[in-house]
Amino acid sequence: MTRRLSCFLIIFALCAELSNGAVFPKDSVHFNNSLQPNNILRVHCITDEDDLGDHFLSHGQTYDFSFYESIFKTEVICGLWQGPGFKYYALLKAYEGGGIIVHYGKKNYWDAREDGIYFTHGFYPPKLEYRWSAYSLAPTY
Repeated sequence: MTRRLSCFLIIFALCAELSNGAVFPKDSVHFNNSLQPNNILRVHCITDEDDLGDHFLSHGQTYDFSFYESIFKTEVICGLWQGPGFKYYALLKAYEGGGIIVHYGKKNYWDAREDGIYFTHGFYPPKLEYRWSAYSLAPTY
């Protein structure tokens, strides 16, 4: 009985370490500002574990972050603002994963353009996923 318990604990510890992603590449989310010059993009993301704060991107700049996906569920929700006084807004699910199938090295690319926010995993050309709303739910600075 003790031998079975020891084997179970060793296998459990190995699985927990592998699910931590220590030997696997991290997943990542990337935002690019392809808006008109002088149009700042504000990005604010919240994960299951962290509030990543505000990031202000000038034309052509990118903001990206990486993480290990949880074996339970991983979500990254982001708000994007642009335009005079940041009056145009979009709320999006920038990343979703976890559960039975855990991803390693998954990349989500978001590109903010004048007509909306485009998405790709990098294999195909970006596709329009979200349009800008003409109001903002957050305070302006």
